[in-house]
Amino acid sequence: MIHMSRRDLFKFTGIAAAVTATGFAVNKIMVSPVATPLKKLNSALPRALKFLPAPPVDPALTTPGLTPLFTPNKDFFRIDIGNGIPNITLDTWKLKIGGLVDHPAEYSYKELTSRPTYELDATIACVSNEVGGKLAGNARWTGISLDDLIREAGPTTGADQIMSFSDDGFSAGFPIAALDGRGAMIAFGMNGDLLPLENGYPARVIVPGLYGYVSATKWVNRIDVTRFDQQQGFWIPRGWSVKGPMKLQSRIDTPQRSSFFPNAKPVVAGKNVIAGVAWSSLKSIARVEVRVNNDPWMSATLGPELAATTWRQWWIDWNAKKGTSSITVRAIDSSGEVQTSNIAGTVPNGAQGWHTINVKVS
Repeated sequence: MIHMSRRDLFKFTGIAAAVTATGFAVNKIMVSPVATPLKKLNSALPRALKFLPAPPVDPALTTPGLTPLFTPNKDFFRIDIGNGIPNITLDTWKLKIGGLVDHPAEYSYKELTSRPTYELDATIACVSNEVGGKLAGNARWTGISLDDLIREAGPTTGADQIMSFSDDGFSAGFPIAALDGRGAMIAFGMNGDLLPLENGYPARVIVPGLYGYVSATKWVNRIDVTRFDQQQGFWIPRGWSVKGPMKLQSRIDTPQRSSFFPNAKPVVAGKNVIAGVAWSSLKSIARVEVRVNNDPWMSATLGPELAATTWRQWWIDWNAKKGTSSITVRAIDSSGEVQTSNIAGTVPNGAQGWHTINVKVS
């Protein structure tokens, strides 16, 4: 077993590994944007009883370099604990719900997918995502209400945590208070398709507004209602915060920092576009501002708003001048909160600070 710090693990250009430098000894993790070849799945995505409106035209189609509104399944970031993709057979797979409940339950895949199914647009992110990093993705998820499953189980007085367990040994716990109608679900589908194996087939947990390390359990097979003072998820004893609300973030997708991307498209003086995405916890992105060098902040054009639970694309025209330019972005949410400029690393509860890149213009 290799011991690593999550802070040092991730470079969004591919799979990376490093020896711990922070004192947090953790298990081996795998990050991969590359899809694992899928086995033939003998099940069909359940039809949602509650459909969301058809997505709007994606601005990324006309803005080269801009992140798509929905992340294609094959490109969705992956973070695993290194135990590989479990070999799960639907004939024997069950989801057990227990712990501090009055009515423990056990469900087959067929029983779960027979329940009322709905769609949810939600951005999920890894707490290990550096400022400007790619460990975030947006998808239209199909599944059933986790709120309903837990309510039917009947949590006992004093229970304050929902702990989910994966077939690969992972576990994650989040506050029971997050079952507040925000759309927490057991998901079976992703962007109109059955969950890919590498993204949690046959079922995974999605809780909008929380980092994945406390909520986004793939290959889920058990959910316990418990207490924070009695049980901890996989990453908590390894130095990460007990609760993981996502932070207000924004990212520059284009132009790319030439010193980091050797094959970055060169920036030529004249008309260009600066573009990217911004997301928050459960608040809409109300404004995105861009600053070039020491010029005043400029308001960017915002892309379509799917929901408060998703990222929002943004872009702004830029008349680039020869030389080196420093470009900075910040986001403002619907409550008026301005993304902080205070720099913090990923440990223990997520990176923060303004994304700034230096670009050479010829």
